[in-house]
Amino acid sequence: MGAALRRTTVVPQAAAALVVVLLLLVIVRLPWVGDLGMHAATVQRLRHDLVDPGNPLVDADTPSPYYSPWMLALGCVARVTGFSVFVVLRIGAVVGVGLLVTGVWRYVRTLGAHRAAPALAVLCLVFLWGTSLFEWSGFLGLNSLALTVAYPSVFALGLTFHFWAWLAGALRSGAARAGSGWGAWAGLGGLWAVILLCHQFSGVVASLGALAAVIAAWAGRGGRRGRAGRGVWLRVGGGVAVGIAVLWAWPYYDFFALVGAGGELEAVHRGLYRDLVGRYWLVMVGVGALGVRWWRDRWDPLVLFFVLGVVVVGVGGASGHYSWGRALPAVLIPAQVAAALAVVEGWGMRWRGVWAGVLGAALVVGAWTQVGAVGYVVPRGVLPGAVAAKYRVPWPGYQWVTPWVKYGDVVMARTMPARQIPAYGAYTVAPGYPDVFLSDAGRREAAVRRYFGVGASGSVRRGIAEAYGVRWVVDRGVGTRRAAGLRVVTWGPGGQVLYEVVR
Repeated sequence: MGAALRRTTVVPQAAAALVVVLLLLVIVRLPWVGDLGMHAATVQRLRHDLVDPGNPLVDADTPSPYYSPWMLALGCVARVTGFSVFVVLRIGAVVGVGLLVTGVWRYVRTLGAHRAAPALAVLCLVFLWGTSLFEWSGFLGLNSLALTVAYPSVFALGLTFHFWAWLAGALRSGAARAGSGWGAWAGLGGLWAVILLCHQFSGVVASLGALAAVIAAWAGRGGRRGRAGRGVWLRVGGGVAVGIAVLWAWPYYDFFALVGAGGELEAVHRGLYRDLVGRYWLVMVGVGALGVRWWRDRWDPLVLFFVLGVVVVGVGGASGHYSWGRALPAVLIPAQVAAALAVVEGWGMRWRGVWAGVLGAALVVGAWTQVGAVGYVVPRGVLPGAVAAKYRVPWPGYQWVTPWVKYGDVVMARTMPARQIPAYGAYTVAPGYPDVFLSDAGRREAAVRRYFGVGASGSVRRGIAEAYGVRWVVDRGVGTRRAAGLRVVTWGPGGQVLYEVVR
């Protein structure tokens, strides 16, 4: 019995430690993908001007939701130390991973006392997904984390788990104990606001988890929760008021202007509703665990959290508000945590063994699906063939243009390069991602399409270049190679060309 108990504790702890080590090694390499260039550009602008940095992606004086408290802190680090933005992003990634691991540990300990529970939860959060590889910021699969480890979403999720743990303790202690007074609730409200400002979608997930905890405390009778006192609800209201005040006072962008912002964001997020079974079917193990928890306690906070997440995501899909799909972690996290707790909770040794076997098999399948993430640390050439086949080559970056393109220069580029080039200090004509505060974003995107359009005349291109102060053009040479007014400067990966605009 003692040896089995030790294995139940040591094996998941060792496996979780290996996952953390892998993520730390990934940070050293910091693979390029997705929005990394846009976050690097944000640090670039803040290191040059902390007070009025302007739009991080295009040469325009607009606010931006990228200017969050976390990015401001990293901008200050870059400004004070003189480190490159990529070094600063690596520092931020280490902090983010540290917050995430310790936050999961604290939160899970509020739900279960077994020493193995936090480590099992880490494994479920990164491996209990599906067999279709998937990555998106704010999603905790290993492949997603490896590619978004330096994003504000990881930092925000780390804060989220700490927020939930702190909230659970405050709700349990009620008004009678130290730590649950007005100061603690004001701190909770401030932390909630910081999460929302740092990554709005993770802030929605944090809010749903908090709402589930509050409902469970309100409805709880006896047990570990107990019915919360009336004084607690006054403090909850005070914390919410503090959070709203912080959101309102944040000077870098109007948080409330983001409410209802849709348009291009809905098109970008439509893919979140594709292949749901392939991406998430292993999570059904956790859904089964949630069913048992619901049978034991109709007001279980993980069950309520899951139901709230399903409602938000389901309404988003039915109504065409596909950006609501970013709340999917509110469906996944409670199921994944419930699956981990099911192995160590007292359902009887026989059922615990069966559950451990089912979860172990699901974790092995999930880990094999995402094993290609090892390639972000180990050179692909030394990986076994089956593992190498799962590896996806990350983006190469645009450091090859930096000997010529300087800070503040405007580059004409299509959408994908426009996501990366601002990382090095340049601007692009149109942003690489929808920008709700850029009033002329549609006109800029149309200008880029016209510029690269087949048969665009030299006069049209010159007019667009002059209108936006374009000094450089990046393209694969198609349609621009023989264009008048351009001079080839250098060639990059994949047949890309850097042109200088000759005036």
